Amino acid sequence: MEVLERLFEQHFKTAVDEVRPLQGQLGGSGRAIVRLRGGGYSAVGILYSVREENVAFLEFSRHFRRHGLPVPEIYGEALKEGAYLEEDLGDTTLFEYLRKNRTGEAVDAPAVEAYRKVVGVLPRFQVVAGRDLNYKVCYPRASFDRQSIAWDLNYFKYYFLRLAGVPFNEQALEHDFSRLTKLLLAADHDYFLYRDFQSRNVMLRGGEPYFLDYQGGRKGALQYDIASLLFDGKADLPPALRQELLDHYLDCLAGYLDFARDAFMEHYYAYVYVRIMQALGAYGFRGFYERKPHFLESVPYALKNLRWLKHNVTLPVALPALMEAFQGMLASEKLLALAAPESGLTVHIFSFSFHRQMPADEEGHGGGFVFDGRGLPNPGREERFRALTGKDAPVIEYLEQQESVRHFLKNAEEMVDATVASYQKRGFSSLMASFGCTGGQHRSVYLAEQLAEHLRGRNGVQVALRHLELEKLGK
Repeated sequence: MEVLERLFEQHFKTAVDEVRPLQGQLGGSGRAIVRLRGGGYSAVGILYSVREENVAFLEFSRHFRRHGLPVPEIYGEALKEGAYLEEDLGDTTLFEYLRKNRTGEAVDAPAVEAYRKVVGVLPRFQVVAGRDLNYKVCYPRASFDRQSIAWDLNYFKYYFLRLAGVPFNEQALEHDFSRLTKLLLAADHDYFLYRDFQSRNVMLRGGEPYFLDYQGGRKGALQYDIASLLFDGKADLPPALRQELLDHYLDCLAGYLDFARDAFMEHYYAYVYVRIMQALGAYGFRGFYERKPHFLESVPYALKNLRWLKHNVTLPVALPALMEAFQGMLASEKLLALAAPESGLTVHIFSFSFHRQMPADEEGHGGGFVFDGRGLPNPGREERFRALTGKDAPVIEYLEQQESVRHFLKNAEEMVDATVASYQKRGFSSLMASFGCTGGQHRSVYLAEQLAEHLRGRNGVQVALRHLELEKLGK
């Protein structure tokens, strides 16, 4: 650490009083990262033996600052000793801020706003600063080209699929990799690709985002980085928020670049897939091969994203062998048992009217349970109940007196209970249970309320309850 202390003293003209490791920022990079303090000043020091990455980070940092981008100031460097000193941006990552500002699937407004700021800055990295960047210092490649893609795909194949024991047809998978690579390279790839644009590489200071860990950057397609952020595994962004942020990113991008949104989206989900595979390869290498089990805690989140993609996305090219491998992963008890998501299981309960659309499946599980309450006695046919809802005492009392309602609810609860137990055992994070009736005001609301009350307070279970028709009526 002497070299870092020397750099600190040279820059601040004062001695170092304290050196503390920042373990939370080590990740899987192998860097030694410390905070140095002295004389009322603070800085972050890095020791890393890969000169090429250090050179890239330092040159990129200075270039981005010239363009007014929020990245750390470089205070000093000693490349021969693998050391440099940079501005201390604090301890609050976007990931930690998100965790503190959410309850299950509900993300609070401050975290949403932080994400909007982050995606709003991204086009400035990609388009503005990317125009005159010195790509000659990129390491290990100057662009996200065929070779880079092959490295990522093989990383996934050998360090994840193989070590996880997921069966695959190697030749068929290689054919799919070739088709996927062709699709990826068909996107315009003349922009700066940050490469690791994810929530742990963004710091928040004074409510504003600052960016780190772009030393692996190179020339590439626009889609990769926004896919990295929105499908960042443990961040586990809800699908509706992912779409909102993607739309905001595209609006911001339009301020810097004339592009066709349809053409962008034609390649976007291919980049989502390749980013997820790259991350899984890293989890497998660190977790299975190097036997660092905490890296495997992210696998269930990646599986959740793959499950959503399976149900919601169709790529413009067929990749049957790859999709079969994904299905093998989703069915693997070994993978599902690695670690349950930290938030546990969220049961999304809805009431709705069959005159309108059923609740949308935003988690990629196929919709879960849909219970039809139209065969039960209908309080809405009686004048005394018409202005009331299934949350009002007179309606509740009426329905509880009906044997058919009690029997229906008991059966529904038993079915949901069995699935909740199975989902918890297998590490799933989301289950839907929807109750429909004719108007979506009485029976379905009552049934949804009762199931929610039945499940509340259970260990590892969170309940998210919505009455879709009542929301439209303002009740």
